[in-house]
Amino acid sequence: MKILYFAWLRERLNRGEEDVSPPPEVTTVAELIDWLASRDEAFAHAAQKRALIRAAVDARLAKPDASILGATTVALFPPMTGG
Repeated sequence: MKILYFAWLRERLNRGEEDVSPPPEVTTVAELIDWLASRDEAFAHAAQKRALIRAAVDARLAKPDASILGATTVALFPPMTGG
């Protein structure tokens, strides 16, 4: 699974993407964020305010309880504003 990072997450992590293989028990966006934080101190620090992180699973906006099973890409980013 490819994880894409945008905006301040990308800046704080100093990377725009990474390939990961979450364990089978990680099945939702929220669990993925928790798992990423548990394995990467930089991500844990960047994701301290998890309520500010939005996600898209295979290019579709997703809530924290959305499934990531079978997903090929998960994008993580801050809230967006339009204009």
